Amino acid sequence: MSARDAILADIRRNRPAGDFPLPEVPLFAPLVGDDLVVEFGDRLKRMGGRVAEPGTDDVFAGVRERLDAATVIASAVPELAGNRDLRAVRSPQEVEDVDVAVVRAVFGIAETGSVLFTEDQLIVNAVAYLAQHLVVLLDPADILPNVQAAYRRPEFGRSAYAVLHTGPSATADIEGVLIHGAQGVRSLTVLMLPRAA
Repeated sequence: MSARDAILADIRRNRPAGDFPLPEVPLFAPLVGDDLVVEFGDRLKRMGGRVAEPGTDDVFAGVRERLDAATVIASAVPELAGNRDLRAVRSPQEVEDVDVAVVRAVFGIAETGSVLFTEDQLIVNAVAYLAQHLVVLLDPADILPNVQAAYRRPEFGRSAYAVLHTGPSATADIEGVLIHGAQGVRSLTVLMLPRAA
């Protein structure tokens, strides 16, 4: 028996009897206005991300320049064919050279400008961190007002992996110089694109 198995067996054996349901998450009054799309975009911009409007002839017009400059595109969405098949990836290191990853968010949160991904959307969880640029498709109807509403969604309870992203990675030094893309994705662009029927 491995050390991990021994520790987990001890925890199971010493678990107190009875059910211990999670506490109910209260619903607080939203701190955003009624137009959740505008509120989401404003907060995403504050966090270093941006919203790009889809074009009429080319839904990816708002990120076409980034896509055209990319050598390796990993797409987890049917709307765009990439040249790196995420379903064929066997280890996270295989996505270290991805220039642009295109994924669809489960939902967005207007209060924070965040988007939620699970293992189903990312296919390879590491692609959301190792890609240079992240392009996120988000259905405007999937924008929730606040984090409390997000925690009530079933994806948190039924997913093995769930992560909220709010803009590109960032760091600041003691003098207050903010740098985006210091570790993780250098840019995060959201395309407001309804889900296909």
